[in-house]
Amino acid sequence: MIAVVILNWNGSQMMQKYLPSVVAHTQGDGDVIVADNGSTDDSLEMLRRDFPSVKILAFDKNYGFAEGYNVAFRQLKDAGYDYYLLLNSDVEVTEGWLKPLREYMDGHPDCAACQPKIRAIWDRSNFEYAGAAGGFMDRDGYPFCRGRIFGIAEKDEGQYDTICDIFWATGAALMIRADDWHEHGGLDGRFFAHNEEIDFCWRLRARGRRIVCIPQSIVYHVGGGTLPQDNPRKTYLNFRNNLTMLYKNLPEKQLKSVLFRRLILDWVAAAQFIAKLDFANARAIFKARSDYRSWRKDFEADRQENMAKTIVNPIPEIRNVSLILNYYLKGKKKFSQL
Repeated sequence: MIAVVILNWNGSQMMQKYLPSVVAHTQGDGDVIVADNGSTDDSLEMLRRDFPSVKILAFDKNYGFAEGYNVAFRQLKDAGYDYYLLLNSDVEVTEGWLKPLREYMDGHPDCAACQPKIRAIWDRSNFEYAGAAGGFMDRDGYPFCRGRIFGIAEKDEGQYDTICDIFWATGAALMIRADDWHEHGGLDGRFFAHNEEIDFCWRLRARGRRIVCIPQSIVYHVGGGTLPQDNPRKTYLNFRNNLTMLYKNLPEKQLKSVLFRRLILDWVAAAQFIAKLDFANARAIFKARSDYRSWRKDFEADRQENMAKTIVNPIPEIRNVSLILNYYLKGKKKFSQL
């Protein structure tokens, strides 16, 4: 049985638009559950009135994306679900979307998690930024996808329709075995939001569990529903959490060199914002690096545990390429060109 869990915070209008597809195409395959992060709009009233079949977990406050799911799945731990599926509230699913995911997971016990192919609602022929056809990472910690590098999303022409081992599955639509979730600790709630699913997938992959994209399942994602791409808060969380993720998971022989390169690259990124007179985003990068240095000691035990439990090194889905070099200097804008 699958628990399709949508984490909501003041998203009544979004759910009214996209929840009908989830309810219609999940019946008989799983339960649709909304975990509400202390919403102050009419989310709960709307759900009880318009979607009586949807189960509700109502929290007393906003725990953020990462800890919100941790709280939800702790409450569902003894409910008998084989799989959890994290689904954003701005996702429209398609008929039969769960069947390919479930069949692959049932047939491959070494696979901990998977994701569908994700297209953009605003242009249904294009891949969507958050996940596309499966996530990878370059040697400096920059995530990218089959179908999306930095801000460039490709047109979906079937070029990535093979089932593929990936490094990370997007939190916009991530299916995971319940046992793997609880055994390996779930999302790091300290991240609040951004990079938390990559951090978790890194933990799983390093410990010998597989993660795949199943393109035979297709969903459509709005994206950017909480914070737009150029929001300084998003910039801050992305930079702080990405550095923290690298510290938690990189093997010792790579850690210093990667963090040194990232210091230079982060300064370059800040300089670009300054050149555009975008001082808010430049300050966000400086604050992210400062706060990373301040709280890094809090993750020492996590790092030691991750190193002790690592059995896959190097991880093949971490590509030994520089995304910055290939994208900006060599003009390689597509996954297939790397």
